[in-house]
Amino acid sequence: MNRINLHRLVLWGILLLFALWFLAPLYVMVVTSLKDADQVRSGNLLSLPTAPTLSSWSKAWSTACTGVECNGLQPFFWNSVLMVVPAVLVSTLLGSINGYVLSKWKFRGSETLFAFMLFGVFMPMQVVLLPMSQVLGWLGIASSVWGLMAVHIVAGIPSTTLFFRNYYVGLPDELIKAAQLDGASFWQIFWRIVIPLSTPILVVTLIWQFTNIWNDFLYGVVFSGADSKPITVGLNNLANTSSSVKEYNVDMAAALIAALPTLFVYVVAGKYFVRGLTAGAVKG
Repeated sequence: MNRINLHRLVLWGILLLFALWFLAPLYVMVVTSLKDADQVRSGNLLSLPTAPTLSSWSKAWSTACTGVECNGLQPFFWNSVLMVVPAVLVSTLLGSINGYVLSKWKFRGSETLFAFMLFGVFMPMQVVLLPMSQVLGWLGIASSVWGLMAVHIVAGIPSTTLFFRNYYVGLPDELIKAAQLDGASFWQIFWRIVIPLSTPILVVTLIWQFTNIWNDFLYGVVFSGADSKPITVGLNNLANTSSSVKEYNVDMAAALIAALPTLFVYVVAGKYFVRGLTAGAVKG
């Protein structure tokens, strides 16, 4: 019994050390963002703010300079919202339809088509920069929020298709056949039977897509224009804008503002998974 308790104590100690090591940068960011400039320069990196203030947050949001303009992260944030929400929803919807077709409505060559789509999952992003730029120019949506949205939709389809196809393979084929015998059409089966059974994979895919698109920098800096840059590009411009005195508290506040939507999504998803695990334990 003592050996088991010692083993658990050592295990929890190691896990706690890893957790502290992982959370230390976040702690530094939070406490630094709540300090004024004088305390940042004179205080210790890990010290708590003596007089917490949100002035750095306000400046990062509305008045910090990101190059020649001093409008803060606010315009970049709303550009990202305008781009991310439709891109996530459309790429997830298209991926679910593709997965549904490739798993339950197989046709000649469907497996070959799926194999080719998998190349998109592992293809380096840099490979598509030039051809994608040419396509956006032909469509007349280059250097715009809509063009950046289209890029992320296309780039996300291989991953979402892979997720949904592998999930739908596990659904019983008898459900589809029974619905067909009852006269249900392709879309009726999809909306009334398949989608209601897809809640777990929908949550996973939405989180995956939101995280990838919101935190993307390469596509954002290449395909956006002066008025359509996402939050990651704005954060980079803010951090690299030279001034007489480096305002680390403003930089930390800006980084946290850029990370808050992702954190919110993970908290909501965590509540969903905890609720699902609790319900499963109760049923068990």
